[in-house]
Amino acid sequence: MSTAAVRRRRHTLYFLEWAAAQRPVHLDTDVDMTRIQAHRAAARDNGRRYSVVGYLLYAAGRVLDRHPEANAVMAPGWPRLLRRPRIVRFDGVTAKLALDRPVEGERIVLSALVPGLETANLREIQERIDRYQGEQAAELPEFKGVRMLGRLPVPLGRAAFAAALRDPKRRAGVFGTVSVSSLGHRNVDGFHSAGGTAVTLCAGRIVERAVVRDGVVVPAPMMRLGLTFDHRVIDGATAADVLSDLHHTMETFDDGTWAPDPGPRGADRDPRPLGGLEQSTR
Repeated sequence: MSTAAVRRRRHTLYFLEWAAAQRPVHLDTDVDMTRIQAHRAAARDNGRRYSVVGYLLYAAGRVLDRHPEANAVMAPGWPRLLRRPRIVRFDGVTAKLALDRPVEGERIVLSALVPGLETANLREIQERIDRYQGEQAAELPEFKGVRMLGRLPVPLGRAAFAAALRDPKRRAGVFGTVSVSSLGHRNVDGFHSAGGTAVTLCAGRIVERAVVRDGVVVPAPMMRLGLTFDHRVIDGATAADVLSDLHHTMETFDDGTWAPDPGPRGADRDPRPLGGLEQSTR
C-alpha cells in the first residue's frame, strides 16, 4: 500500500468540495442523431470536420437562450440564516466543456470555456473546440489558474478557488453558465454528473438502435443525453422543458446552411408543453 499526494487534480477536489452544496436531480432522453450524422458526413465531403459535442453546444446555446431561468446559478452567500435566497440569471450562454487531457504524464480534467453560444454558428464553436485539442492544451493561457491551484499550498488553493467564484458578475467568465461533458468516445451509453451550474449536459456514445417510424421498425443512430439540474435553481418541470427542447433542436438540426430530409421522426413535433404541474423528480 502506498500514499500519494494529490497535486495536479487539486482543482477538481476543490470544485467537488464547493459543488457539494448542489441538489442534483437527473433526467435523460434518447436523441435520434440521423440528421446530425448526415450533416457531419456532408461536411466531411466538403473538407470540414464537426464533432458531436459541437452540435450539442450549438443546441444548448439556443435552448438556454429560450429558457433563461435555467441559465442561472444560486447567488454566492446562500444559504445563510438571515439572508434571502437569490438566483443570478446570465445574459449570455457560456459552456464549461470538460476535457480529459494529460499534464506531465497524469490525466486530469480541464474545464474549457466556450462563450457566446446563443449566437455562435457551428463553425465558430468547432474552431473553439479545436483550440483545446492536443496534448499541450493544458499549457494554454486559459488554464493558468488550474496550474496555479496545483502549486499553491492547500489552504491558499481553497481560498483562491472560493474567491474566484464569489462575485456573480465574474461567474460566467470563470465557471460558465452550463456544463457539458461527453464520454461518447468510449463504450458509455449514458452517465450523469453535476458540473456546478444549474444545468449539466452529458452525452454518451452514438449506437445504431431499433426505432419505430411510421409503424415500421428501422435502425437509427441514437445518443443518450443526460441532464442534471440543480433543484435549488429550477424545478423538474422547467428541467424537463429544457431537455425536451434540446431533444427537438438536435433531432431537427438546421443551422441555416443545409437542410436534408432524412425522413419523419417523432421528435418533429414541438415538445414544449403549454403548461402543467410538475411531477415528482425524486
